[in-house]
Amino acid sequence: MEFDGIMKKMIQVAKEDVKVIALTELNDVRVLKAASIVANEKIAKIVLIGDPKEAEEICLKEKIDLSSPYISFRNPLTDKDREKCILEFYELRKEKGMTLEEAKEKMKDPMYFATMLAQIDEIDGVVSGAVHSTANTLRPALQIIKGAKGVTTISSFFLIETHKKELGNSGVLLFSDCGLIEFPTEEQLVDIAIASAQSFRLLTKQEPKVAFLSYSTKGSAKNPSIDKLVHVVEELKQRKVDFEVDGELQLDAAIIPEVAKIKAPDSPVAGKANVLIFPNLEAGNIGYKMAQRFGDTLALGPVMQGLRKPINDLSRGCNVADIIGTIAVTCVQTGK
Repeated sequence: MEFDGIMKKMIQVAKEDVKVIALTELNDVRVLKAASIVANEKIAKIVLIGDPKEAEEICLKEKIDLSSPYISFRNPLTDKDREKCILEFYELRKEKGMTLEEAKEKMKDPMYFATMLAQIDEIDGVVSGAVHSTANTLRPALQIIKGAKGVTTISSFFLIETHKKELGNSGVLLFSDCGLIEFPTEEQLVDIAIASAQSFRLLTKQEPKVAFLSYSTKGSAKNPSIDKLVHVVEELKQRKVDFEVDGELQLDAAIIPEVAKIKAPDSPVAGKANVLIFPNLEAGNIGYKMAQRFGDTLALGPVMQGLRKPINDLSRGCNVADIIGTIAVTCVQTGK
């Protein structure tokens, strides 16, 4: 499979320091095809969580080769680390009322088991969600992995790449939060902006220019929701963050230079934003899907940010390339 643009760059980075990534949905042909390609291309070492028999029929029918030394299976029911995972999960959750029997039952779930393998440093990250809901994918991460040191808000983003290279950073933008926090507070929006700027810098090696999106540009409308964004931008500037930020900005003012000159001529971000922060989950989710479907853009995610170990979700409408891209993002997120 040929890759270009931001996908090609991330895959190159992943190959420089090969990570171990778990996939949990052995009954999905897209996941198995992606696993085969990732292994054969030596992008990552893949651990397939579950009974190998789950994948056999699909592999035979679709002629998928999983014989690469970069692919291994770990069965939650028989794995050598099953008891260790049960006990550590119990210790993590017993103050929340978890019993040992409940912990044993949870470890039968491939997603919980994969997340515990990340927790005990057996693997570097997890990618799931081709079949399961975002809640089923992320609940184990929030219960087990939790936030990295100093992180108070765990959020998500989509990495977007459009054929229109004049937008964002040569066509690459980051949208947040489009997958997790329904109605972010001012404090959470501050955290989301900081995390999103860091994610953009990590994945693209370019400098973030962060815009808070609204239906108003620089006071063209008045509303408490707009005041909220103004307060967030003021807070970020008072903190002297190491990236340019502005808002509130309408989408066209944020990314189109000609519109920015009219609506926000003095803005350091307007017309050249590459990180777009949506005011709430509803706007963000609609926004990324419109970009993806109307604009025929690459949309990888929702990718989690702020977790101690990367546990990333897939859209149930994903294709094989999306899964490979999310695996590459997960590798890059682990760092060196």
